[in-house]
Amino acid sequence: MVSRREHLRLVGLVFVGGALGTALRAGLEGAFAQPTGWPWATFGINLVGSFVLGLLLERLVRGGPDEGWRRSVRLGCGTGVLGGFTTYSTFVLEVERLVSDGETTIAVAYPLVSVVLGLVLAVAGMVVAARFTGPRRRPTTHERPAA
Repeated sequence: MVSRREHLRLVGLVFVGGALGTALRAGLEGAFAQPTGWPWATFGINLVGSFVLGLLLERLVRGGPDEGWRRSVRLGCGTGVLGGFTTYSTFVLEVERLVSDGETTIAVAYPLVSVVLGLVLAVAGMVVAARFTGPRRRPTTHERPAA
């Protein structure tokens, strides 16, 4: 059970991480925005985010139980920074824009390719993390939940 104070600290980590990730995404989208065609900035952001999230979560799970600093990193970096960095709301708006602009082929391909490659890259991140870290740590007897 997490204390109220600890819960508020974790919420704060998500909040600050989300602000940082969103600011980074907004900067990249502003620098690489294009008004028509394939939305390369959002596409790249979501794919990089998928890979890094797979890498991060696999590394954390191999380190031990989701508590202490691992929980803080998962929530601050995974949920916060990467949740703010990746953007499926913009993704959906871009699909709507493509449909409105009559770019039907891209409007169909973009979400399909994005989701499939996102999953592939998340798994690739997990594989990379597994390769460079030890085997998944099994909880000790005192860490296992009671039956």
